[in-house]
Amino acid sequence: MTVQLYDTKAQALRDFVPLDPRNVTIYVCGPTVQSGPHIGHLRGALSFDILRRWLAHRYGRVTFVRNVTDIDDKVLANATDGEPWWALAYRMEQEFTRAYTAIGILAPTYEPRATASVPQMQELIQRLIDAGHAYPADAGSDAAGDVYFDVRSWPSYGSLTNQSLDAMEPAADADPRGKRDPRDFALWKGGKADEPASATWESPWGPGRPGWHIECSAMSRRYLGTEFDIHGGGLDLRFPHHENELAQSTAAGDPFARYWVHNGLVTIAGQKMSKSLFNFILAEDVLRERDPLVVRYALAAAHYRSSLDITTSTFDEAEAAIERIRTFLERAVRALRDEADDVIVDAVVPARFAAALDDDLGVPQALAVLHETVRDGNTALDAGDRDAALRAFADVAVMTGILGIDPLDPQWRTADASAAASALDTLVKTMIAQRADARAAKDWAAADRIRDAIAAAGIALEDSADGTHWSYSDG
Repeated sequence: MTVQLYDTKAQALRDFVPLDPRNVTIYVCGPTVQSGPHIGHLRGALSFDILRRWLAHRYGRVTFVRNVTDIDDKVLANATDGEPWWALAYRMEQEFTRAYTAIGILAPTYEPRATASVPQMQELIQRLIDAGHAYPADAGSDAAGDVYFDVRSWPSYGSLTNQSLDAMEPAADADPRGKRDPRDFALWKGGKADEPASATWESPWGPGRPGWHIECSAMSRRYLGTEFDIHGGGLDLRFPHHENELAQSTAAGDPFARYWVHNGLVTIAGQKMSKSLFNFILAEDVLRERDPLVVRYALAAAHYRSSLDITTSTFDEAEAAIERIRTFLERAVRALRDEADDVIVDAVVPARFAAALDDDLGVPQALAVLHETVRDGNTALDAGDRDAALRAFADVAVMTGILGIDPLDPQWRTADASAAASALDTLVKTMIAQRADARAAKDWAAADRIRDAIAAAGIALEDSADGTHWSYSDG
């Protein structure tokens, strides 16, 4: 068994060899909580949720850290007199948590807030100053209180994104007047008169707050150590955020991340999501309109490194796919009864499914194996081949469990959905009984009318030796 992952820094597939095979360590850049989550946030978090689940299957334990950036220029800009920055950040953090939970994303092992690690950030900044890789702005300048990373002091700067320093744009994250080079980036930002006093911390360089990039370097070091296995995040974070993290951590003497993994972005009907184009899809909107399990499937179905284009058919296709899986599992449970539970205990992951996920988390290929197994299982049930049906049921159960898309898992049953499903089940079963009565009375016209009414509602009937059962029609 060899897991391969595409390493952005190496620009190649690499065999994944964890520092400790008994405990894989992952740090993923979490949200900056100035506003609520959109589907791009969900897609990114879901990509690493599936990676985490697969590595946990392969290695047994994963320590997974996803931070919350709760102090930042954007957070301060979105605060109001009625809602201070820290209250806004906490409220938005809760929105992210609700959205993540809704689509079955596992809670991280640790979820540190940036504001809880300011002493560790200051310690890292001081190490960089002592090593000659950072400098405070002149005391008498307009940028007094700022501390910058000296990009020209570190020859490897640009190695993550393969850029030459002179081709880079200036870092627009702080007052440029205190910088030796416009590409130097802020490690510490001196307090400003128009910013709330609650957003400043005392430091050797004066009151202020951390820059964005230093936050993740300090938090990953605090929770995972100086070297860890995987650093993850969205493709849009490679530069400047991850480039700057890599530079400041390695310049301070830390080995830092061994593998860099980035997920692709989301587009809407071929266009990049943008508030100016009014094509921004908020997580709360899509979760209000669609079953969370369908949302999970839709956002996971494309390869994690590819761009995911959302169209009107994206969620419809995902809904149909989930229903095919659900229908088979329910048929199998009815037909196999107690054997269904017993066979799952001894189930192993199908080899082709495992090979797909070992190959840079090939979820599309893994889903192809899953749906092929569903078709084989239905064929076995139709033919009365109990052994083949049991094998297919066990395989489907273990595959959907690993991907977190088992339609029969209780986590997908909301109170409203359960009530609606129960009501629908009662109505359909009543119509099935009426149809059976009409057929027994040889009133074929009435039986046909009932059958047609059920079919018109998108319900498919299956007549078997133990009665008639219903499911949603693929059509």
